[in-house]
Amino acid sequence: MKNDRFRSLSTMILTVCAASPVIVGFAIVAFVATPHAASKASRPAVVKIVKTASGYRLTRDGAPYFIKGGGGDGSLDELKRAGGNSVRTWGVENAGKVLDEAHKRGLTVTIGIWLGHERHGFSYNNADQVFEQYDKARKAIERFKNHPALLMWGIGNEMEGYEKGDNAAIWSAINNIASLAKKLDPNHPTMTVLAEIGGDKVKNVHRLCPDIESVGINSYGGAATLADRYAKAGGTKPFVVAEFGPAGQWESPKTAWGAAIEPTSDQKAEAYRKIYKGTIADKPLCLGSYAFIWGHKQEATATWFGLFLPDGSRTPGIDALSELWTGSPPKNRCPSVSAIKLEGADKVAPGSIVKALIKASDPEGDPIRIDWVVQKEASSYGSGGDAEAAPAVFPKAIVKTDGASVELLAPRGGGGYRLFAYVHDDHKNANVVNIPFYIEAPIEKAVSRKGTLPLRVYAEAGDAPTYVPTGWMGNVKALTLEPNCAIEPHMGKTCFQIDYKDTKDWGGVVWQSPPNDWGDLPGGFDLTGAKALVFWARGDHGGEVVSFEFGLLGPDKKFPDSASAKLAKATLTKDWKRYEIELTGKDLSRIKTGFCFVVAAEGSPIRFYLDDVTFE
Repeated sequence: MKNDRFRSLSTMILTVCAASPVIVGFAIVAFVATPHAASKASRPAVVKIVKTASGYRLTRDGAPYFIKGGGGDGSLDELKRAGGNSVRTWGVENAGKVLDEAHKRGLTVTIGIWLGHERHGFSYNNADQVFEQYDKARKAIERFKNHPALLMWGIGNEMEGYEKGDNAAIWSAINNIASLAKKLDPNHPTMTVLAEIGGDKVKNVHRLCPDIESVGINSYGGAATLADRYAKAGGTKPFVVAEFGPAGQWESPKTAWGAAIEPTSDQKAEAYRKIYKGTIADKPLCLGSYAFIWGHKQEATATWFGLFLPDGSRTPGIDALSELWTGSPPKNRCPSVSAIKLEGADKVAPGSIVKALIKASDPEGDPIRIDWVVQKEASSYGSGGDAEAAPAVFPKAIVKTDGASVELLAPRGGGGYRLFAYVHDDHKNANVVNIPFYIEAPIEKAVSRKGTLPLRVYAEAGDAPTYVPTGWMGNVKALTLEPNCAIEPHMGKTCFQIDYKDTKDWGGVVWQSPPNDWGDLPGGFDLTGAKALVFWARGDHGGEVVSFEFGLLGPDKKFPDSASAKLAKATLTKDWKRYEIELTGKDLSRIKTGFCFVVAAEGSPIRFYLDDVTFE
């Protein structure tokens, strides 16, 4: 996909008039507009980017407006309390609700318009896909343009990729949507969001996207020098630091067995301060920033990027941001943890006793509680924020705790683990640190996580994923998969919509655990006790032929599936129909590829729908 990306200007003009969201994986926010947002809107605010003697600034209804924002779905009340003024989304799903809730609190929203990624199967040389994307962007702009909380349009997020950013067709599609946005909505500026600024990204966004008025940049380990690097790369447009935070797992030192060493919460707080002072505050081209992630998520670990813990507790990063935004520290701050240390080696035998300790304190002298957790190391790290299933935890491994010290019994399964210490005060403030350790036992014999039956393969938006649709096969350029389709789902609010748009060849998608793995890594689920793999499907017109199966990894792989079965060439009806793959008598102790479909060309495009894929 990386070859022959430059197009002549005439080809660009032909490809510019199109776009379609290829939405693959659960980290991506789909284009599903909520029905109530525009009806609650009043007069839109007029937002402008104004050139000054030294650079640029943002104004809202004529008053200067510097973005002090969080990216994510965490508490808007906490954002307001911390001194923030804006929130960013990556797509328009739930945009109406976010806009309404932000408006109630006097906050603004940069609404993301998700654009397809080539690594997920989207082709910017496919006119049908590009047109659909363009048309969905148009509908979103028209729907939300008059909402008083709207600040800017964020057109795409890292769709240019992580290398040179030299596909002219991508920049053409971006600029075409930006041009449309400016025409439909002159009250709100346009921005596109890049994955850092390496390669030709800065050059291309300037010369190929004249209708992009500001450049959003996601940056982590190098964010403190971003303003200087952007200027040296030729950046003259104003920019927004659209994501920033601690160095990511891809930038961090590793253990001998490859586990990324996560910064402590206090080190992360210092990273937010350093980035803000080095790149954001008082920089002539900077319009503000969105800290990542205003919420929590599993990415490399359960705690790497979250400014909140899953229970809603604040971490020191929020203290740092609040002081940067308001000029004063919060009245009650998070506990401090200097380090976590193992007593002895970080490689241990299964069943051995492992001891660790931390040094923790609270700035106000509040009482603190320490919770210790042992969790399996992620079998692989995702990329680009793609959804990751949370690794197994081992509550019985903790055998003794005494405040800041712990003793644990090393689990029997070999491989990498992490020991987490969660430190809480009595004001919903927290701090968390972890340390990797390794159990010297054969990894091949490690038991897959026990799946709780019934186990759903298809997760709706907001559900924790079990298997992730990352295994794309065949003619992937012709294949699109939208996981949050709201067109007459069989159950719940959404279903999968699958389109195969070629008249030849075939395509398919495999739901994998871990994501992107074809048998090289441990993982999967122990589904012992399941009697059937049940799912519902329907065709767009009826008569579509699709094959379904699970267990694609054979004994030639290092970590194969323990069983497989197939329902070949099922003819779909126009109405929802229940399908079943019998599992009785099969060894289900390690199922890594939980579901798969394969569709072959039938002389015309094929569309069908899937829902409620479940091991029962």
